[in-house]
Amino acid sequence: MTDDVINIETLKKKNFILLFDGVCNLCNRAVHFIIKNEAKDKFLFSALQNPEIVQYLKHQENHLKDIDALILITDTKIYTKSSAALIVAKHLKGLYPLLFVCYIIPKPLRDTLYDFIAKNRYRWFGKKNKCGIEIPEFKSKFL
Repeated sequence: MTDDVINIETLKKKNFILLFDGVCNLCNRAVHFIIKNEAKDKFLFSALQNPEIVQYLKHQENHLKDIDALILITDTKIYTKSSAALIVAKHLKGLYPLLFVCYIIPKPLRDTLYDFIAKNRYRWFGKKNKCGIEIPEFKSKFL
């Protein structure tokens, strides 16, 4: 997967593809958490800064070009912001799927909280100069 051109259309038939801000410490910690807690081996990950992902997003809906923190691509739909986070929670072990009940809260309200956290994430959690995920045993989880 890493040496070839990423074929999102093929990959999303079997997997959920989670795009995240690769320089954000909060996002990197969240990816580690998801990998360790996913109920099934369903997620693949890529930094939004990945040049092939940048190209892919250029050909998608206009609102995706402004997302700088979290995008979830499934075989049927693309989720952003709080919706993406709640869909991810739904596929984790333990009690985390219970968070999916928050999906009934109107998206504008959920996304207001999401945007507040996203806006402050570098100040609160810091940032790296490049993608901070380099875990050899999880290399197959990344595009």
